[in-house]
Amino acid sequence: MAANARISFTARQRQVVELIAGGYSNLEIGLALGISERTVRAHCEAVRHKLSDVPRRRVPLAYRRTTGADPLAWADDR
Repeated sequence: MAANARISFTARQRQVVELIAGGYSNLEIGLALGISERTVRAHCEAVRHKLSDVPRRRVPLAYRRTTGADPLAWADDR
């Protein structure tokens, strides 16, 4: 599947995807980003919706297929 330029993600949504790919729970993501677990769930739901409502465990793969970006590459960028 080619990268889809029509779907865009906010910086925070990309961070959430990266942490989901890293195996973090919603609570751990919230602590890492300084946001509530409820806010993490909202970002996760928005991402899942943009990715055709894939299950959470499929978010990293669907994100990569949609954007062409590796969600685990964030560690190299920091």
